[in-house]
Amino acid sequence: MPIESSQNIPGVRPVGAMDARIARTAAGAKDGAASAAATGASEQVTYQPSEALDPGQAPVDAERVAVIRHAIESGTYPVIPTKIADAMIAAGMLLRAQA
Repeated sequence: MPIESSQNIPGVRPVGAMDARIARTAAGAKDGAASAAATGASEQVTYQPSEALDPGQAPVDAERVAVIRHAIESGTYPVIPTKIADAMIAAGMLLRAQA
């Protein structure tokens, strides 16, 4: 399954880093602080994420991880250099194609 670039999706643009001060101001923290200062009260703005956005636990098969970890530790994990090289070349080609 190819990875889609946001450049190919209409109405979607890349998003960069966000400054938390801008987010607080946009959420009305500046207005809240001004009204708190006028009344003499101090208001602390805190971030409370929505439970609807909580992804929950990562889908990890702990038993499979233990099997692979044991194989690596015991030296029986199959390392095939040609498969590794092919995957690295394919990943490089995919990244260059998206740029």
